[in-house]
Amino acid sequence: MQQQHKPHLLRGLNARHIRFIALGSAIGTGLFYGSASAIKAAGPAVLLAYLIGGAAVFMVMRALGEMAVRNPVSGSFGSYARQYLGPLAGFITGWTYTFDMVIVALADVTAFGIVMGLWYPDVPRWIWILSIIFFIGAMNLCNVRVFGEMEFWLSLIKVVAIIAMMAAGAGIIFFGFGHSFPATGLENLWSHGGFAPNGWQGIIASLGIVMFAFGGVEIIGVTAAEAQNPKKVIPQAINTIPLRIILFYVCTLAVLMAIFPWNSFGEQGSPFVLIFDGLGIPAAATVLNIIVISASISAINSDIFGAGRMMYGMSKEGLAPKCFQRIASNGVPWMTVVVMGVALLVAVVLNYLMPEQVFVLIASLAAFATVWVWLMILLSHFSMRRGLSAEERSKIEFPIPFWPVGPLLTLLFMGLVIAVLGMVEETRVALLAGLVWLGLLTVVWYARVRKTALQVATEQ
Repeated sequence: MQQQHKPHLLRGLNARHIRFIALGSAIGTGLFYGSASAIKAAGPAVLLAYLIGGAAVFMVMRALGEMAVRNPVSGSFGSYARQYLGPLAGFITGWTYTFDMVIVALADVTAFGIVMGLWYPDVPRWIWILSIIFFIGAMNLCNVRVFGEMEFWLSLIKVVAIIAMMAAGAGIIFFGFGHSFPATGLENLWSHGGFAPNGWQGIIASLGIVMFAFGGVEIIGVTAAEAQNPKKVIPQAINTIPLRIILFYVCTLAVLMAIFPWNSFGEQGSPFVLIFDGLGIPAAATVLNIIVISASISAINSDIFGAGRMMYGMSKEGLAPKCFQRIASNGVPWMTVVVMGVALLVAVVLNYLMPEQVFVLIASLAAFATVWVWLMILLSHFSMRRGLSAEERSKIEFPIPFWPVGPLLTLLFMGLVIAVLGMVEETRVALLAGLVWLGLLTVVWYARVRKTALQVATEQ
């Protein structure tokens, strides 16, 4: 009975907060670091990969939006998978998303440590990583409205920087600004071996890294339980965010590849730095490092929020330890923040034990986990639709477009991305690790969780 008197999650997030939390989560290291690997695989045709991937992600988000508007809960797609596909599917989906957030946060924490190491080479990297984990942990313990506001400003820095870079790049391409770009022009997009120098194989091979770049937008579903007016703000956020992300990725990379031939990427250092440097902007590298730092902090912030709320939702359904339900008086599930902080500390230790090529492995693992979650969202949506009467279907407030052809094609595309992870040599380890992870979760479910989960389900 005491449970009823405990604090609850508060509805403190408005439309502006949710849009920027999703942007903060999705536009991180995938753009600043990961794009180079994708460009090497596909050449300028990587733009096509981002457009196709973006369209698929939009369909996934619309499927999630339809369910979130009907039933806005903190466990989001973990809860929907449990409800429509069974408790095992809910357990695997929720924990895979949490695992995904830890991995992505690891990539961002590492990026932060590297950047700070450039400024202060004498300070050991682990000190920076430790300090950022404590700082972001403290941010996540703030009231959800304060968290939303801080995430808005951090993401805004990133968005303004990308727009400035696109504007500067357009000035270089069309008006010849700058002094160090002899071979600039749109013809760079097709004059170095053609638009698709590695053919369709190259485009398909880039999909693993490309899909990693979109990972994080599904956090919109997780925010639904704390949104002020979910029936209004969730559709608004979903309809604008994927399009914005596509715009940012496609336009940014088109500008970069028009200035620097795609086959020279990574040879002269960061293309972002080179653009600002070439325009004669002093301390271009420092400016970019500040942007990468704000991008990393914003992404880690969103990751901890998303994973924490997912664990809280699962705990209520008996799919995670009971202690995750503990909520502070300001409406924040503090225990999940602590757990995420500890997980990141472990992840940092693992990062030191791994080789230098850690980014592609992390990105591939995250791509597997993200695509798995998206598959579960689509399958949950199909199952939900199947269980509705014709009358109920006609009353859906935020229906997915192109039903059922669009979701079916998206489902096939997600299957292709997982197959690609197995086909490409660098990402094969990630697929195997992902499959081992799913196997371990299944064993844990039958050994430890199944009985408790079924008990909670009967009590509800």
